[in-house]
Amino acid sequence: AMEWGRKPRARGAWYVTEHMVRAMRAYGWTIVVGALGQPIVYLLGLALGLAALLDAPIIDRGQEVSYLVFVAPALLMTASISVASEEFTYPVMAGFKWRRYFFGFSASPLSAGQIATGVTFGAAARMIVVAVAYYAFVWLFGAVPDPTTGWIAIPVSILAGLAFGAPLMAYAASIEDDKGQFALVQRFVFMPMFLFSGTFYPLATLPIWLQWIGWISPLWHATELGRLVTYGRADSLPMIALHVAYLVVLAGIGYLIARRVFARRLAK
Repeated sequence: AMEWGRKPRARGAWYVTEHMVRAMRAYGWTIVVGALGQPIVYLLGLALGLAALLDAPIIDRGQEVSYLVFVAPALLMTASISVASEEFTYPVMAGFKWRRYFFGFSASPLSAGQIATGVTFGAAARMIVVAVAYYAFVWLFGAVPDPTTGWIAIPVSILAGLAFGAPLMAYAASIEDDKGQFALVQRFVFMPMFLFSGTFYPLATLPIWLQWIGWISPLWHATELGRLVTYGRADSLPMIALHVAYLVVLAGIGYLIARRVFARRLAK
């Protein structure tokens, strides 16, 4: 039995990933329309709407850039975080409570850690699709002055999604009854982060008592990196290292906690 169980276990996480990606086909058109339609709506709204009202360029660390160029990296990062807010909430709870397919995985030669990893990879696959589509439209709109390094914003966006999503996956896995917790996360975590992380204006323009939201937000750290690679905003090496380390640590700790929660739930 052990010999039989070793082969699938060696690639167990990828089997879970395949299942999660196949399950997305049920709402595949939503993913496609969201990946392609959302950037068009946002960029048209900003390029033809809000940006038209802002004649003066944004001054970012002494550097003048158009409003669209300033906002585009933040929207790219938000795109992946938005995917994380969907894929790491109800699908995770469904695996434990409603459809209970995580227990089916666990009954086969798959470990709890492999199941958590597969869920993470599945969500990351959707993030890649969305981030690439978003970057393509941002580039087409001329919002990437430095495309030689601008493409690095895509993996940064994936990292941002995982930094937000991995802790959320751990939280979702711990919930046994749906009492509107995910709606509260959207209203009181995702939306404040979106509005107060230097998305639409430099963080320094906010009152100091609101700036802390940006400091602890994966969106702000990712957006700072995105602006660095898309239009070469000035930043020190220690700050760049801090931004990267914060995102990596947040994603890593969230993932490790999620593995433990998965193991605890699946052992019942």
